[in-house]
Amino acid sequence: MTAVSVFGLIGCYFWSASSSSLIAQLAYAFFQVTTVSVVIWQACDPFADAAQYLGEQWRIPGSVRGATLDAVASSLPELFTGLFFVLLVVLSDQPVEAGDGFGATIATCAGSAVYNMILIPAFCGIAIAFTRKRRPFIQVDKQVIFRDGLWFLVCELVLVAFLFRSSMGWPAVFTLLSLYVVYLVWLALDARKHRRLRDLVVQKLSPDESLSELSDETIATTFKDAGIHANDSLIDNVRRELVADDDADEQQAGFFFGLFSLPLTITSACMIIAVSTLVTASACYWLVNITENLAVTLNVPVFFVAVIVAAAASSVPDTFLSIGSAKRGDDDGAVSNAFGSNIFDICICLSVPLIAALMLNSGQPISLAVDGKPMPGLFGLQILMVCLTAITLAVLLHRMQLTLAKSIFLVFLYLFFIGYAVVGSLQY
Repeated sequence: MTAVSVFGLIGCYFWSASSSSLIAQLAYAFFQVTTVSVVIWQACDPFADAAQYLGEQWRIPGSVRGATLDAVASSLPELFTGLFFVLLVVLSDQPVEAGDGFGATIATCAGSAVYNMILIPAFCGIAIAFTRKRRPFIQVDKQVIFRDGLWFLVCELVLVAFLFRSSMGWPAVFTLLSLYVVYLVWLALDARKHRRLRDLVVQKLSPDESLSELSDETIATTFKDAGIHANDSLIDNVRRELVADDDADEQQAGFFFGLFSLPLTITSACMIIAVSTLVTASACYWLVNITENLAVTLNVPVFFVAVIVAAAASSVPDTFLSIGSAKRGDDDGAVSNAFGSNIFDICICLSVPLIAALMLNSGQPISLAVDGKPMPGLFGLQILMVCLTAITLAVLLHRMQLTLAKSIFLVFLYLFFIGYAVVGSLQY
C-alpha cells in the first residue's frame, strides 16, 4: 500500500502538472490522501505503543485504556485537522464562521465519529472472522455498550442540540468539556473496580502458581466464589492484566512498519509521544490543504469533502489500533476505542478548535450560517448521526456479538452515509 501510494503520488504529480484535466487532479488528490494516511498511521503507531505501555504501567484495564489513552493516541489527527481548518481561515483574513473554517472542523469530527462508530467495528469483525478460529466474532461486553456507547450517544445528542442553534460559543465549550470530565471520572471508578477484581484473583493463588499459567476455569471459579458473574470478555481482560504482571520481557515501540524498534521506558515513551505528535500535526496540515484544494477542484463546499476525505484519512490510526486489539483478543479494547475516540472527537477535538476560533473572533460566538443561510449539509448530518448511532448500537446489542454478517451490514450502512455526502455536494 505504501509503495503504491508513494509511486502513485510521484506519477500523478507530474501528470497533474502537465495536464489540467479533472481526472489528473483527482488522481493526484487521491494519492495525496492515501500517502498522508500512511504517514498519520506510522506516526500514531509508535504513539499507541507508548500509550499502551504507560497504561500498563499505571495498571489501567483494557476497556478503560481503549477509551482514554488509545482514544487520545488515535484521535490526534482529528484534533490537529480541526485546528488547522480554523487557523488557515484566520491567516487568510476570512471571517471565522461556518463553512471553510469551523464548519469543516464540524464535518471532520462528525464524519470521523461516523467512521469510527460504523467502520471500525465492522473491519474488526471481518478481520476476526477470517483470522480467529476459536471465536470468529467480536464478543461485545455490556459494560462497553452501556458505558462508552451510551455516553457517546449522550455527547452526540448534546452536540446536535447546539448545532440547531444559529451559533456556537463558550456555553458549548464548557458543556462539552464538562461531559468529558464526567466521563473520565466514570472511567476512573471503573478502573478501580477492575483492580479489585485483579487483586481478588491474585489473592487466591498458591505460592507456587504462575500468573501466566492460570486457566480460564480458575479465574471464573474465583469470581464465582466471590459472587461475581464473569463473561468471556471479563476473564480475557483480567488474564491480560495478570500476564502483563508476570511478564518481565522488555517492551518496545515499533517504527516504520516494525522494521525498527526502541525499548520502552517512562522517559522513552514520553519522547515517542512528543515526536509522534509533531509528525502527526505536520501530516494533518497537509491533509487540510488537500481537502481545501479538492473542494475547489470539484467546486463543492469543503464541508462535504471534509466529512468523507478528511474524516476517513484521519481515522486510519483508529482502524489499525482497534484491529490490532481485536487480534490480540482484546475485544473490549477494540470496541471501546471506537466509542472512546468518538467521545474524544466530540468533546475535545471540537472544543479545542472552537476555543481557538472564539479567541481569534474576540470571544464572539461562531456563526453556523454561510452567507446568511444555514450551513450546507449540516441538518442532514445531524439527523444521520443520531440515526446511524442508534442502528449501530442495536446491531452490537443483538446477542452481544459482532459477526461477519453484521460487519458487512455495517459496511453498507457507511456506504449509505457516503451517498448522503455525494448527493449533498451535487445539490450545491
